[in-house]
Amino acid sequence: MSRKYFGTDGIRGTVGHAPITPDFVLRLAHAVGRVLKRSEARPTVLIGKDTRISGYMLESALESGFNSAGVDVVLLGPLPTPGVAYLTRAQRASLGVVISASHNPFADNGIKFFSAQGTKLSDAWESEVEAALEEAPVWADSDNLGKTRRLDDAAGRYIEFCKSTFAHDLTLRGVKIVVDAAHGAAYHIAPMVFHELGAEVVAIGCAPDGLNINHEVGATHPQALVKAVKSSGAQFGIALDGDADRLQLVDAEGRLFNGDEILYLMVKERLSRGQSRSFAEETVPGVVGTLMTNMAVEIALKSLGVELVRAKVGDRYVLEELEKRGWVLGGEGSGHLLALDKHTTGDGIISALQVLQACLRSAQTLSQLLAEVTLFPQVLINVRLRPHQDWQSNEQLAATTRSVEEELGGQGRVLIRASGTEPLVRVMVEARRAEQAQSCAERIAATLR
Repeated sequence: MSRKYFGTDGIRGTVGHAPITPDFVLRLAHAVGRVLKRSEARPTVLIGKDTRISGYMLESALESGFNSAGVDVVLLGPLPTPGVAYLTRAQRASLGVVISASHNPFADNGIKFFSAQGTKLSDAWESEVEAALEEAPVWADSDNLGKTRRLDDAAGRYIEFCKSTFAHDLTLRGVKIVVDAAHGAAYHIAPMVFHELGAEVVAIGCAPDGLNINHEVGATHPQALVKAVKSSGAQFGIALDGDADRLQLVDAEGRLFNGDEILYLMVKERLSRGQSRSFAEETVPGVVGTLMTNMAVEIALKSLGVELVRAKVGDRYVLEELEKRGWVLGGEGSGHLLALDKHTTGDGIISALQVLQACLRSAQTLSQLLAEVTLFPQVLINVRLRPHQDWQSNEQLAATTRSVEEELGGQGRVLIRASGTEPLVRVMVEARRAEQAQSCAERIAATLR
């Protein structure tokens, strides 16, 4: 069943335009509340948010919608998406709700949900909610309205959880780290995690004003991190996005490492500690990437005896594939990384701690640990769609794509897909030579414009 409102990661859009309006968000919460009450008499939901100014408005709308359906609400305040997932599980809540548009500009916002187990919910659940949205509301009477309270120590609880995932026999004492929280949900959390583990922390992107989230900082703009690492003489730089579920890393030389490389490093570190059987019961371990995962990483993993399985783009699909196969490690080049023996969802802070742990244990730098991986050049071009543009039936696009694939001759890949969060088509070409990847991607993108 195709969904009207839900995309790859919840419901997202520009604030003040459908569906990110207070009236719709109230109806959405009411519909979700009614779905919850089909299996639970008195559900409780947790609501966290990032630092966008629109979060106040949407939080109020969600609170009213849930209360009107007879659902209790616990407000967490600004908190990373994975923090909401953790507390939903730890507090035995029925559902976790995050108000965030992740890496998007501040003018956008969105709503996403976590199950009682702290995992992303299924397409079937989202379809059930969309069906409930089409029904007339059933307002609870005064005796049955939900109540709201605030969890004042939400940030502190999540900080302790992040620290618990770092090896107890290791310390970050003597390590200087630049932490860039993108003026987002981890602005008051990420610096504290690394500081309390012993690191000397230089914080940037940790002064939100409601309008500056992701603006020239964070995982989507790592140039600020590279500059800060070089100027401060830090050994590491860690950049998160607006809701802190994605990660980019920089070493002391200012070299940037993406999610594909970090995934390989996490696999290598587990294998070096004899943990190959923690991946699965089978003798051959495996990890899950996506259609966008760099071919060089797939080849390097194969040399370690590790199978790479590609899922659809989106961390929820990586998670589904991991659960199906009984594996624990997976991720995306964007920096969404999953270590299911540490957390139920992607967590930028916890992923960074796993990498720091690998460097400390091996006494090697990031470059040394990744010496055998040289990424294939990958060019991604976003083409904005015109209203009602049917790109999938474009015969010229199909012909150009076939021509490019013949030119690559098995030494590269082409991937064309619609964005799940914006009216864009993403054209990706991967090849051994950067100039070939660029020219091929531009030829395909030109047919869409």
